[in-house]
Amino acid sequence: MSKVKVLVVEDEVIIADNICDALKDLGYEALEPAINYTEALATIEKEKPDIAILDIQLSGKKTGIDLARKIKEKNDFPFIFLTSNSDKHTIDLAKEVMPPAYLIKPFSKEELYSSIEIALHNFSNNIGNVLEDSLIIKDSLFVKNKGYFTKVSFKDILYLKSSHVYIEIMLEDTQKFVVRTSLNNILESLDSSFVRVHRCYIINTKYLTQINHTLVKIKGEEIPVGRKYREDIVKRINLI
Repeated sequence: MSKVKVLVVEDEVIIADNICDALKDLGYEALEPAINYTEALATIEKEKPDIAILDIQLSGKKTGIDLARKIKEKNDFPFIFLTSNSDKHTIDLAKEVMPPAYLIKPFSKEELYSSIEIALHNFSNNIGNVLEDSLIIKDSLFVKNKGYFTKVSFKDILYLKSSHVYIEIMLEDTQKFVVRTSLNNILESLDSSFVRVHRCYIINTKYLTQINHTLVKIKGEEIPVGRKYREDIVKRINLI
């Protein structure tokens, strides 16, 4: 399981460092901050952040709004605008790129946390991948856990098990998360590595070690195979 990766784009070094320190205290992974448009694009390409905090005024000709447009065009992940200007002109410019959240300097650690969580949720809601206790962005599932959205990469999921109106998500490192949704809902958003093998189970075929007519083994753990899913599993295995 990995932390939510946050990129700070801010041309005032002290402010950027303070934000990064606050992010770490809040449990996020703070990437090396960028001071301008060009640096930010390079970091985005290399690190693949989950969310960015963009100062509207940056060093150089390009602004944070220019960067936001590029993110929406090429990368499409959530961002938060950060500025000390709350005048109508600045707000109107920012609204053109529809940021999921907005922060006015100075702000508290609590406001920073709230803005990030709201931005993640609003972004996911806009792309139609919200589940009741989780959201999906790119190749990860963000699970609501103790007030936070915790990032769970698809590649770390062994299998998912349905238990009434809840789904148990079992990870490679033995951790387990529980979300309120259905297997049908969540399967639509998972990648091609996942296949349903039973009315109560979805497995990650990357961890499949053995299979017969009645069960599969995922890292030594036996999972039942439903009759109606058997043919589809065989077809999928032939493609692996």
